[in-house]
Amino acid sequence: MMPDSTLTPFLEHLSSERGLSANTVAAYRRDLAQAAAWLSQQRETALPAVRSRDLVDYVRFLREAGRASSTVSRAISALRTYFRFIAGEGVRPDNPTRSLETPARWRRLPRYLRMEEVEVLLAAPDPTTPLGQRDRALLEVLYATGVRVSELVGLCLSDVHLDAGFVLVRGKGDRERLVPLGGQAVDATRGFLRAGRGKILKGRRCDVVFPTSRARPLTRQAFWKNLRRYFRMAGIREDLYSPHTLRHSFATHLLENGADLRSVQTLLGHADISTTQIYTHVTRERLRRIYEAKHPRARQAGGGGRGAGSPNSV
Repeated sequence: MMPDSTLTPFLEHLSSERGLSANTVAAYRRDLAQAAAWLSQQRETALPAVRSRDLVDYVRFLREAGRASSTVSRAISALRTYFRFIAGEGVRPDNPTRSLETPARWRRLPRYLRMEEVEVLLAAPDPTTPLGQRDRALLEVLYATGVRVSELVGLCLSDVHLDAGFVLVRGKGDRERLVPLGGQAVDATRGFLRAGRGKILKGRRCDVVFPTSRARPLTRQAFWKNLRRYFRMAGIREDLYSPHTLRHSFATHLLENGADLRSVQTLLGHADISTTQIYTHVTRERLRRIYEAKHPRARQAGGGGRGAGSPNSV
């Protein structure tokens, strides 16, 4: 296990100086702890004193164990950041991660719901109960804004501006962004705040918009458990059961209806446009449909191209 003499200052550096979220810092801790455990067992060495070839072997172990390319990339990123930090602190004179090669990330096309599936899912919560009103508002806001689940359950009353139709979202690294809130999400949230929320709290105080029956913020795990139940009620196939499905649906439906990639990047809170480019298949398909519908020679009789008997055929 990593000694606290290097781990604690490093994690504090990530949190206080780099402004990373608690979830991100916890992910760094897990990745480094896993690397330290493997190195201790397989190489009998502590992580701060590791050799470059040991790290190469560790990355090879991750790959041969069938870890996803994104998981391997994240582990390498954690190791690089850690060794860059302890080198800067004078713990060791070199950075043994220089020889590590990051595997190319496998780009998986995002899975998303059809519009009719979204409608059924949003209607799944029972609007006659306070918790059903809460969950209906949660789903409406999630689909209307595309926020991450951690951002959604962390929304405070001061972040929601229903009359103006937007929410203030605090994303990764405490970066803030304003996201528009559609009319149906506004109506569902306003209805919950006026009726269901008070019945849930029963006079107790809670700053978050969507509290639990114990007057506490809803956890991501509890939200996911509820969401999975609503997926099942809506008859949506199981491979689409994911907290990110509505976020992907939000982005996909915007692009299908003409939004540009930069705007979607801003709304999703992506720091880099390359992250948003997983949706470029949507824009390509939309452009193809526009071309076929609008270009005068996109559709030709007899197969769509110049016939074999054309004077200009080759």
